[in-house]
Amino acid sequence: MSDFSFMERLLDGVGVEWKPFGDIGEFIRGNGLQKKDFIENGFPAVHYGQIYTKYGLFAEKTFTFVSEELATKLRKARQNDLLLATTSENDEDVVKPLAWLGGNVAISGDMMLFRHEQNVKYLAYFIQTAMFQNEKRKYISGAKVRRVSSSDLAKIAVPIPCPENPEKSLQIQAEIVRILDAFTSLTAELTAELNARKKQYNYYRDKLLSFEDGEVEWKPLGKLAENLNSKRKPITSGLRVAGDIPYYGASGIVDYVQDYIFDEDLLLISEDGANLLARNTPIAFSISGKTWVNNHAHVLKFETYAERRYVEYYLNSIDLTPFISGAAQPKLNKKNLEAIPVPSPSLREKEKIVAILDKFDALTNSITEGLPREIELRQKQYEYYRDLLLSFPKPDEQVA
Repeated sequence: MSDFSFMERLLDGVGVEWKPFGDIGEFIRGNGLQKKDFIENGFPAVHYGQIYTKYGLFAEKTFTFVSEELATKLRKARQNDLLLATTSENDEDVVKPLAWLGGNVAISGDMMLFRHEQNVKYLAYFIQTAMFQNEKRKYISGAKVRRVSSSDLAKIAVPIPCPENPEKSLQIQAEIVRILDAFTSLTAELTAELNARKKQYNYYRDKLLSFEDGEVEWKPLGKLAENLNSKRKPITSGLRVAGDIPYYGASGIVDYVQDYIFDEDLLLISEDGANLLARNTPIAFSISGKTWVNNHAHVLKFETYAERRYVEYYLNSIDLTPFISGAAQPKLNKKNLEAIPVPSPSLREKEKIVAILDKFDALTNSITEGLPREIELRQKQYEYYRDLLLSFPKPDEQVA
């Protein structure tokens, strides 16, 4: 069945009207709730920052609470309200939706609720579409903190099937939600499995890289590798000539350029940046072939594959805080890097450890193998059908 015929069957001959958000509901801004107000038990509450970090697309329970006294002073969302975080430091995250399925909940400032009579998950899915995101960008303002006002959001149109028959409209919306829920449920199951694999991987990695006192010799990292920092060459973005050679920085590929300065297997280690403390991405990562490296990553060369990967695994498993200087601008300088003590068993033992961890790594972290690849494919499939199911023709398109 073609995508077009599927949509025809879903709509079953009914019309679709694109209505501005302002015509189908009301935006209400939150107020007065701060993170310091949270307590262990009390009245359910959502802070706007949590929409980015703790919640998915919908929820019916909160992770945090406020006192009953404070709750009387705060604006509250109720079941079927759409919660929106409307400020962020980047355009992509401005207007992050959360379909609220629970009871009354207090909300913070820098977010708003949208009260309406539609299917709340239908609206949340629509806000994720490329169509809505493109419209949203027309109204984003602010320098460091980017935001969208409720008056501008009210101008963006949303497709409402069969608007003359609210009951039929909600049935169609519910069917679209059911289909999209099936995609997101599968992705969630795969993600949960991936997280379980990662925990298993971390357990075995830490176990394999832990040694009893006197069991192995400990050597400073500077004795295990050759430092090639002197060959690095930073290029400002305006002077880079576009090409297909990876240009690496502290946390990975920054750009692609025409020339290269390395053509071998190397280990890069972040020299500076917040990730040295946050560890959101690995601070040690291997590179191969023709590459260019700027001055934000240390460059180490090892005699064997096993030694390079062994050190990579080890550095990503330990706390490097004692070797990092600077708070506002964390830095791992060359002297401190080379002083990091590394347990150094025999090469044969390193090869065994690396062989085991490489298998776990392929399952958990590789983008071309195992679960991450499967999740990526399912996410793309979901995004395709989400945009298809919610891309009803507008009147001017129908006339054309």
